[in-house]
Amino acid sequence: MPNARKAGFDTYWTTFGQGSRQALMIHCGLSHSGAWRGMARHLSGAMTMMAFDMPGHGRSGAWDGRAELQGFTAEIGLDLLAEPAHLIGHSFGATVALRMAIMRPEMVLSLVLIEPVFFAVAAAENSEVAREIEELFSSFNESVLHDDMHAAAEAFLGIWGDGSDWKTIPKQDQDRLAGQMHLIVASGPALHQDVGGMLAPGVLTSLTIPTLLLEGACSPRVVNQINGGLAARLPSSSRAIISGASHMVPITHPKQVSAEILHFQTQR
Repeated sequence: MPNARKAGFDTYWTTFGQGSRQALMIHCGLSHSGAWRGMARHLSGAMTMMAFDMPGHGRSGAWDGRAELQGFTAEIGLDLLAEPAHLIGHSFGATVALRMAIMRPEMVLSLVLIEPVFFAVAAAENSEVAREIEELFSSFNESVLHDDMHAAAEAFLGIWGDGSDWKTIPKQDQDRLAGQMHLIVASGPALHQDVGGMLAPGVLTSLTIPTLLLEGACSPRVVNQINGGLAARLPSSSRAIISGASHMVPITHPKQVSAEILHFQTQR
């Protein structure tokens, strides 16, 4: 599969499907482009999907901290687009997709934001939610503060993982995940402090791109609050909830998520 410098960074990508609609898929943190294979099986007749490995993930280059991570990943995504496309992102990848749409709206036909972890949106609603988010990340932040990245990975996956018990994860995978915690830390300023300025007055309210906000019914409560905050700001947005699913819904429920995406696109 292709591997070249995009936005000046060593980037790997792959392609799924042969449909008429062009799509770019952006995976969640700690994952890779192959995470979209399940959904690609259901969308391949409708879409040709490009999926890339974000910096520090999969077969792309190691992250060297050269820039703000969310914005730089958005630059890579835009450099991959030869023509306007539908963007589908999960978790941190969903926030990258939103950032891309703000940076270059003319290159984005539609947005599907699956479990976007844009905590600043929810925190902006009221101080109680902000305290809930702080408590949600307390164990992770404490572990990072003490430079215990294995404990940080365990705490992070306890909230945002697929439900697997940390103790059942093979040691080599535990070590890999611990080694990626710097990427989670690097994403924090964009997700928690909105260094990308997406909440600045008029930024989201002027974005008229059709947007689907997806979440799992069993996800942490803050995801529902985030999608509520985004729905209130994005004038052309709609929402859907996948029953019985949690944060890793594109992987655990690919058929249901794909059906929602196809329905969303046929309604446009």
